[in-house]
Amino acid sequence: MPELPEVETVRRGLQPVMEGQRIAKADVRRADLRWPFPPRMAERLTGATVTALRRRSKYILADLDTGETLLIHLGMSGRMLISGQTVGEFAHPHPAPEKHDHVVLDMDGGARVTFNDARRFGAMDLAPTSEVESHKLLAQLGPEPLGNAFDEPYLIGQLRGRGSPIKTALLDQRIVAGLGNIYVCEVLHRVGISPKRKASAISAPRVATLVPAIRDVLSEAIDAGGSSLKDYRQTGGELGYFQHSFRAYGREGDVCQTADCKGTIGRIVQSGRSTFYCAQCQR
Repeated sequence: MPELPEVETVRRGLQPVMEGQRIAKADVRRADLRWPFPPRMAERLTGATVTALRRRSKYILADLDTGETLLIHLGMSGRMLISGQTVGEFAHPHPAPEKHDHVVLDMDGGARVTFNDARRFGAMDLAPTSEVESHKLLAQLGPEPLGNAFDEPYLIGQLRGRGSPIKTALLDQRIVAGLGNIYVCEVLHRVGISPKRKASAISAPRVATLVPAIRDVLSEAIDAGGSSLKDYRQTGGELGYFQHSFRAYGREGDVCQTADCKGTIGRIVQSGRSTFYCAQCQR
């Protein structure tokens, strides 16, 4: 599933062709994805102008001049693809419709934005902009890891008394929004903390090291266009490149890249997810 860097990369790709632009026509080609689409979604989107395009956790939020916000979640395999307008160095004419093109937005500026989702775990919804932060998908989310509300005192306080493994705690979207399996593995390897260690057993100074590491890893991944493992693509169809910088995730059996460490990357399963770490240098 795309994590924060992938969703932010998609948002940035969509911004030049959607923000400030009117949706000339919305074509909704099925009744649902993961959940049913809201009633009259095509009608409510057609003619609306996107006043702002922002991100909350793993959701893209398109604020409309109609007073509603379109919530977009990419799910496991969802892609937002742009055609018909030059984006950066790439020009993409409108392709022929594909089987899994479920929502198509033709913008006044000539661009077409297509939501393609082969596995149909993605989602779209419409909610009043004034109430969108209390939407059921957003209401319980913790602070953004790249925002000012996420700092060392906050994380120390949140982890105090938690008996769950630190990896599980960092994946809890109520503690910090947008982190997923890939980037938590990378962060914990970077700071030398074992993913198996109880969150409450980690000293405050060591917890504090997590905050800049989380910011650094996410920022580096965004700069690289995210990580492409299976389905993820940027809005122009290009791959992300951060997977080439992985130090832990997916590197089972490889030599640990930590300086002076002679260990190898191992794999365990935590809460049904693969965890990659070095048992020698992550304590």
